[in-house]
Amino acid sequence: MIRLLLKMFVKDYEKIEKEEVRERYGMLSGCVGIICNIFLFGVKYYLGTIACSVAIISDAFNNLSDSGSCILTLFGYKMAAKPADKDHPFGHGRMEYVISLLVAVVIMLVGVELFQSSVEKIKNPEPVLFSKFVLIALLVSVLVKLWMAYFNRTLGKKIRSTVMLATAKDSLNDVIATGTTILALVASLFTDFPLDGYIGCIVSVFILYSGFEIIKDTADEFLGKPADKQTVQAIRDILERDEQVKGLHDMVIHSYGPGVTFGSVHAEVDARENIMVIHDAIDRLEKEVYDKLHVVLTVHMDPVEMDNTLVNERKEMVRRILHSINPELSFHDFRMVGGAEHTNLLFDIVLPFDCKMKEKEVLELLNQELEKEDGKYCPVVNIERDYTQ
Repeated sequence: MIRLLLKMFVKDYEKIEKEEVRERYGMLSGCVGIICNIFLFGVKYYLGTIACSVAIISDAFNNLSDSGSCILTLFGYKMAAKPADKDHPFGHGRMEYVISLLVAVVIMLVGVELFQSSVEKIKNPEPVLFSKFVLIALLVSVLVKLWMAYFNRTLGKKIRSTVMLATAKDSLNDVIATGTTILALVASLFTDFPLDGYIGCIVSVFILYSGFEIIKDTADEFLGKPADKQTVQAIRDILERDEQVKGLHDMVIHSYGPGVTFGSVHAEVDARENIMVIHDAIDRLEKEVYDKLHVVLTVHMDPVEMDNTLVNERKEMVRRILHSINPELSFHDFRMVGGAEHTNLLFDIVLPFDCKMKEKEVLELLNQELEKEDGKYCPVVNIERDYTQ
């Protein structure tokens, strides 16, 4: 079914790296959501009216808010597809995140409104009128929402869209909300207790929670998350296959929205090699990364002495010391600068984010261990983080 819709409405649907294809995915998702949610709103509002159930009516307005969210989604994909300009040189891809936040705000406003109406129903209860027709219709709406969740999750994973994944999560919350509404309807057969209002409160809490979750996930995108491990590994595989690259460090990958990714990395190269030959290899690797992964990568060349026995021995000494301090520590950019009375050892230490040791503690232990090896060693150390963890 999903593949059929893609073939019918999304031209070149396999070429998801293209902005125009992402836009068509978004248009398809938005249009399907609007049609389904308006249909569900109409059905549930009618059912809630004839059954005198605030829980069903609350559920109906939840679907209406979802259709409004889909309209925002359509607008968001249109904006995100706009090309880069002088005011936005990295494009408009992050508009998807802005729309995700707006969707979350709409969802939470609906949740607050429905909570208030449910509390009013508890204070002034009315009997719920059970109907097999109403029950069957609600069960069908659950199936529709399950399909919508699967539909948006499939598309969202395919094009890595936070908006679609948020919509899928919202659809699953709707399934829970409608399920509790069905529970209230069935319970009306066995008790006069005003369960309908309480169920309405539960539904509204689910709605509020789903809005909060979407805000949290979108905030993570705005604040910046590590690049996904598959992309990082794919970049490493491309670069490390080249014989000119002896090692990699200081990789940073940052996104300006889906499909707009920039990065940089330091590549260790043999200091004895011809700089023009190395530069040509680096240019070729940058192009290959872009062609295969659609990542604009800048590779910085770090020349290293490969055949200096003394440097290699001291480098191995530092590796051994750091491992004894904490096996999680690593280092790079090792250099030696000798003097009459002391020898500077210059290098960068990578401290993992989840490492419990403090920078000061690492440096103190390092100084102590180097002092034991030779009092002339003077470490000049820069401590940094791994941004691709």
